Amino acid sequence: MSGTATDPAAGAPVTGTSTRHSPVRPGRFLARAAAGAGGLTVIAALLGLVRDQAIARFFGASHASDAFLVAWTVPEMAATLLIEDGMALLLVPAFSLALTRRAAGDPGPDPVRALVAGTLPRLSAALACAGGLLIWGAPWAVGVLAPGLDDPRLAVDCTRLTAVTVLTFGVTGYFSAASRAHGRFLAPAGVYIAYNIGIIGMTLALHSVWGVRAAAAGVAVGSLLMVLTLLPTFLRLVPGRRGKRAPRTRASALLGTTVLAPVVLFVVSRQSQVFVERFLASSLPDGAISHLNYAQKVAQLPMVLSMMICTVTFPVVARAMAAGDREGARQRVERDLALAGTVVLLGTATVLGCAPEIVEILFQRGAFDAADTAATAGVMRIYALGLLGHTLVGALCRPFFSTGRPTWYPLGAMGAGLLVTAVAGLLLTGPFGVNGIAAANAVGISTAALLMLLGLGSRAVAVRAGAVALSLARPAAAAAVAAAVGRLATDLAPGPVAGLAAGCLLVPTAFLLAGIVFRAPEALHLLALIRQRFPHGR
Repeated sequence: MSGTATDPAAGAPVTGTSTRHSPVRPGRFLARAAAGAGGLTVIAALLGLVRDQAIARFFGASHASDAFLVAWTVPEMAATLLIEDGMALLLVPAFSLALTRRAAGDPGPDPVRALVAGTLPRLSAALACAGGLLIWGAPWAVGVLAPGLDDPRLAVDCTRLTAVTVLTFGVTGYFSAASRAHGRFLAPAGVYIAYNIGIIGMTLALHSVWGVRAAAAGVAVGSLLMVLTLLPTFLRLVPGRRGKRAPRTRASALLGTTVLAPVVLFVVSRQSQVFVERFLASSLPDGAISHLNYAQKVAQLPMVLSMMICTVTFPVVARAMAAGDREGARQRVERDLALAGTVVLLGTATVLGCAPEIVEILFQRGAFDAADTAATAGVMRIYALGLLGHTLVGALCRPFFSTGRPTWYPLGAMGAGLLVTAVAGLLLTGPFGVNGIAAANAVGISTAALLMLLGLGSRAVAVRAGAVALSLARPAAAAAVAAAVGRLATDLAPGPVAGLAAGCLLVPTAFLLAGIVFRAPEALHLLALIRQRFPHGR
C-alpha cells in the first residue's frame, strides 16, 4: 500500500551547503526540502485523484476496473520495493557511506562512482530479466493474485502492459536514492507527477479504442517519464569517467545478499497485505476490488504527506549512524515519529468525519453511482483506523535498516502482522464483505507497527518506546474528538459540498482545541514543530 509517493531546476542544490562538505544538514535545509518535496507530493496526489476519477468515470466499479487493478498490483509492488521502501532502505545508507568516505578524502577511485559502477548495470540486467519473465508468466500471476475472476484474459493483457515497470521503477528508485543521499529531494518527489500524467493522458486518449487496456498502457508510459524526469539530475550527481573499472567498495558491499535479503523480504511482506486483500475480494461480487482500491487511495493521502517528513530526514539518520552519532539518530527518529503521527492522525480524523462527502465529490459521476459511493465510503472509514499503523511501519523501518547491517526483526514483525491480516480477513470477509477485509488490514498493520516500535530500541536506534507512545496517544485522543465533530457537521449540512467544507473547517479546529485539553503539544503547535523539529539533534 503505497502509494505509496517529488524542482523546476531538477537536481540543483536547495541550499548552498554541499553535502560533500557538510555531512550534517542544517535544520533550515531540511525544512525547505520537506516543504518543497511536500508541495510536489500534494500536486502528485491531486493528479492521482484525477487519474482515479478518470478510471472511475469510464469504467466505474466493474469487471474491467477490477481487471486493471489486479494488473496494477505489479506496479504497486514495484513502486514499494524499487522506488520507496526497498531501494531507498538499501541505497540511501550505501550512498551515505560513500559520500562520507568522499568527504573524508578517501584515497583511490571516487567512492560514489565506484558504487554506481558496481551496482547499477547488474541491477538493471536483473530487473529486465524479471520483467520479461513476468510478461511470459502473466496468466499464472493473475491466477495467483485473483483466482476468483470469472474471465482473467483482460487482467492478463493489462499485466503484460504494466510489467515494464519492473525495470523502469527499479531505475527510478536507484536514481531517487542517489539524489536523496546527495540532499536533492525535489526531483525524486516530482516523478509521480510524470507518472500520473502518463496514465491520465493515455486513458483519456485511448479508452474508447482500447478500453481499460489504455490505463495499463498509461502505467508503462508514465513509468518511462519517471526515468526521464530523474536522468538529468543523476547524470549531474554521478558524472561518468573513462578508465579502468572501479573496484568493489564497502558501500557496494552494503548491497550484498546478507543485507539485501531482509530488506527485500520485509518490503514484499508489507506489500503482501494488498495481495491478501485482492485475493479475498476476488471471490466477492464485481466491484469489490475497485471499492477497496478507491477507498485505500484516498484514505492514504494523509499517510503519504506524513511520510514525506521521514523520507527527507532518512539520509540524516543514515549519516548519523555512519558517523557513530547514535544519540543524534535517536532524537531525530523520536521527533519524526511524533510529527508524522500527528499529521496522519489529523488526516485520519478528516477521513472518518467526511468520507461519504469526499467520495461523492471525487468519484460519483459516470459509471460510478451512489451505491458505489456508499460502499467505498464505508471501507474508507475502516481503512482510516489503520493509517497510524501504516505510517509507523513506514517510519520505523528506516532506522532499522540505516545501520547497513542485516536485521531480520522488521521482517518478523511484518510477517506477524501479515498473518493477523490473513486470519482476520478469512474470518471477517464472509459476514462483512469488503468492510471485513479493510478491518483485517487495519488490525494487521497496527500489530506490525507495535512490534516494530517495541523492538527498535534494542536492535537499531535506542528510541524510548514509552515516550513515543505518549506523544502519539494525546493527538490520537484529539483525533477521535475531531472525527466526531466532523461527522456531526457533515450530517447536518444540506449537501456534500457544504458538508465537506464544514468538515474541513471544523475538524482541524476541533483537533487543535482537543489538543489543548489533552495537553498534546504536537497537535497544538503543529506548524511550529515543523520548524523546530527539523534541526539534527546533537
